[in-house]
Amino acid sequence: MSESAEPAFDPDAILRVLLDHGVEFIVIGGLAVQTHGHLRTTTDLDLVPAASLLGGDDAGDAGDPHLLRRAALVSLTTDHGRLDLLNVGLADGLPRTYEELRGRAVEVDLDGRTVAVAGLDDLIRMKRVAGREVDLSDIGALTRSDEQLQDEAREST
Repeated sequence: MSESAEPAFDPDAILRVLLDHGVEFIVIGGLAVQTHGHLRTTTDLDLVPAASLLGGDDAGDAGDPHLLRRAALVSLTTDHGRLDLLNVGLADGLPRTYEELRGRAVEVDLDGRTVAVAGLDDLIRMKRVAGREVDLSDIGALTRSDEQLQDEAREST
């Protein structure tokens, strides 16, 4: 018997499903890094859900309806790949509420619908708190000056 493979990662499909169901969220992580101009790969979609999703009743089939309220990070496997939900209220060093983060988010268009993406300062703050090698690399890429980017371009040609 063969093992089932992970579903192919399709972040646009995950976002569309969430939008179709009226879920409010802010994109963070690798996709947010890409939105702010640093193209790199990612294998999951990281989101901060609105507080209404953390309340329990709107959690749907996510298993324990209170898990999202009690855990700082919940990882789910969807039909379109991995989805990580971050409860900013439980994560040290981050904005304390969804509303605070949403107030500084940028908005991008996905098929005529608005998707909120963490603002650059908040994204860098989140990356600094996470502190993994990939996060530190993202910070470096997101904070390079125009002069540094031009120097890199000259060196690569």
